[in-house]
Amino acid sequence: MSMRISPLTLDGFDQLPRHSRRCVFWEMDPAAVHSSRDFSDPEFEKEAWLSMVMLEWGSCGQVATLDGKPAGCALYSPPGVVPRAKLFPTSPVSPDAVLLTTMRLEPAAELDGVGPSLIQAVVGDLVRRGVRALEAFGIRGAQDDPAAMRRGQECTPADCMIDAEFLADMGFEVVAAHHRYPRMRLELDRDHGWKADVESALERLLAVASLSMTDIEQKSTVGVL
Repeated sequence: MSMRISPLTLDGFDQLPRHSRRCVFWEMDPAAVHSSRDFSDPEFEKEAWLSMVMLEWGSCGQVATLDGKPAGCALYSPPGVVPRAKLFPTSPVSPDAVLLTTMRLEPAAELDGVGPSLIQAVVGDLVRRGVRALEAFGIRGAQDDPAAMRRGQECTPADCMIDAEFLADMGFEVVAAHHRYPRMRLELDRDHGWKADVESALERLLAVASLSMTDIEQKSTVGVL
């Protein structure tokens, strides 16, 4: 497959994965989401929020495509424009950091190294812009959360937050510990090996994908025999 990663643009909203186009978990205050559920269009609200951030701050996302189709995205912005960023037990985000809110992959992209490549693109963009650090609220135990079984039906922490183990693999370190929602940080103003971390994670994912393809080929051969 041919993978391409590019910055999110004002006219690139349709390149986002379907869930990311409608998810306002980060972008709207939870109370406002609840009170406006019957008459608000989350896709309109999300596009309006992204447009506002891009006009005032610049590109706030990296978008991945596989063979021209949406494969995943990473969204990030100043924490002051993210209502939910104030509500975690490990808040607030450090004043010198940009907040990584979203890492969303389509199922077909999960074994193709898209996640690490998106992080690499985010880091590259922020380093060029002189940002000192990237922080994120990770989530632990999302796979064991019953709410995760409702994926696609509504926005929940299990659906819309980034797994803490993935962040650790990408070189993020815990700066505010919590059993469920640790706040994690990736320093961008020094050479701490983030590129090697990303490349190592990418190699592991590609190895898993290769083993999966080998299993498929072996099963196909057995079927022929």
